[in-house]
Parts: sequence; C-alpha cells; structure tokens
Amino acid sequence: MRAVYPGSFNPPTIGHIAIANSAIKRFSISELHLAISTVALGKEKLTGPSVADRVKILEKSLRLIPEASALETPKQLIADIAEGYDLVILGADKWAQLHDLAFYKDEPHMAECLSRLPKLAVAPRNGIAVPQEILLTVPEEINSISSSEVRRGKFEWMTKEAFDVGKERGLWGLE
Repeated sequence: MRAVYPGSFNPPTIGHIAIANSAIKRFSISELHLAISTVALGKEKLTGPSVADRVKILEKSLRLIPEASALETPKQLIADIAEGYDLVILGADKWAQLHDLAFYKDEPHMAECLSRLPKLAVAPRNGIAVPQEILLTVPEEINSISSSEVRRGKFEWMTKEAFDVGKERGLWGLE
C-alpha cells in the first residue's frame, strides 16, 4: 500500500513519527511519503527554514523508518496531493480543514475534491470529533503535540534530528 502524509513539518515532531509508525503498522504500508507543499495552503506566510531544508530535516527524522521518505510537492489541496495514493494520513485538525469551505473556490469544488480522496486515516487531535471508521489509533500522549507549540518553546516535542539541526543553525528559536 502507498500512502501520503501531507503537512508543513515545521519542525517534525515525535507526534509525526508516532503517527507515521502507527499507520505503517495498521495498514501494512510499503511506501509512505511525508509531503511538504512548496507553498502550504493556509500557511503562505510561514517563516522559518526553507521547504528544501525542511525536507532534509524530515528525511533525517525518518531515517529509522525504511518505508517512509520526505518529498516536496507544488500541490496544495490534499485531494491533489493524494492523487495516485491508496491512503492519506492526516491529523484531525487537517481533517477538519478538508471540510472547511474557506480552502475551496466554492461548494461544488469542495465536493469534487472530497470525492477524489482515497481512504483516510485520521490521527486524533485535541478532542476534534472524527468518525470512528477513519480514526487512526496512536498513543494518547501525542494528541496535543504540534509543530506550532514547538515553535512556541515546547522543544521536547521535536524529533532529535530536528532539534540537533535547529540548535546547530539557530532554527525555531534554538540557540
């Protein structure tokens, strides 16, 4: 099975790694791409490391997961990123965005995009309601982990590789 896990991964967290590992085991994934959009939808003004640098840092963070790799994509909508994959892995916050009209031209466009999605695996996040049939089981302690909180100082949630590179290069407020 081929799967994609879209995100900004700015920076990669231990939550991202736990979600990837849980999905690989549950769905017998043979190939998993963690996809970073060149210009992330809704995060057009994102500051920090370049996409190319985030891809490199993410690759380092995935070194112990042979099925997983990082890639950059010019696509923004999850329906477009998911084209050609059997499964899309998302956090519940991204699942909620899938159903937010603000990310689409209009309602018919949203309906068309949602109809093109392959099977979904959604990791729980901060109590956001997700249908049981698409819920991905992950360790409960990762439900609140987010890259946004890492950028606000929760550095213990970063992958070791992201922390090391961040410390070395002064990224994410690490100095």
